[in-house]
Amino acid sequence: MIKEFRDFIMRGNVLDLAVAVIIGAAFTAVVTSLSADIITPIIGVFGGTPNFSGVSFTINGSVFKIGSFINAIIQFLITALILFFVVIKPMNMLMKRMSRAPEGAPSTKPCPYCLSEIAIGATRCPACTSDLSVAAPPVR
Repeated sequence: MIKEFRDFIMRGNVLDLAVAVIIGAAFTAVVTSLSADIITPIIGVFGGTPNFSGVSFTINGSVFKIGSFINAIIQFLITALILFFVVIKPMNMLMKRMSRAPEGAPSTKPCPYCLSEIAIGATRCPACTSDLSVAAPPVR
């Protein structure tokens, strides 16, 4: 039983998950600090620091702290904005730059035999199975 537990813990995916959680926690601290210490004060310069924690209403003795909920939504939107511009946009630009085909270059061509769309580098048509390495008739 101990051997099974050791084997389970030492599996690659469990260790990968543990590393991902630790890195995620560290990244969360960075994003939270960026949001609280840089972005929120910048917003405060233009319109005052948003703080709705005092907004609430009471119904039959139950207090609804809607201001805390509004603060959480604003914090979520700021965090999403940071992630979008710090992680997503740069990764999309990097992936676009690393793609093999230059932008605007066609990735398909018509088969000269059956006129179905095939990959540029294809040597045999998947539709009609024609050998494309031999001289082909002109496209109709």
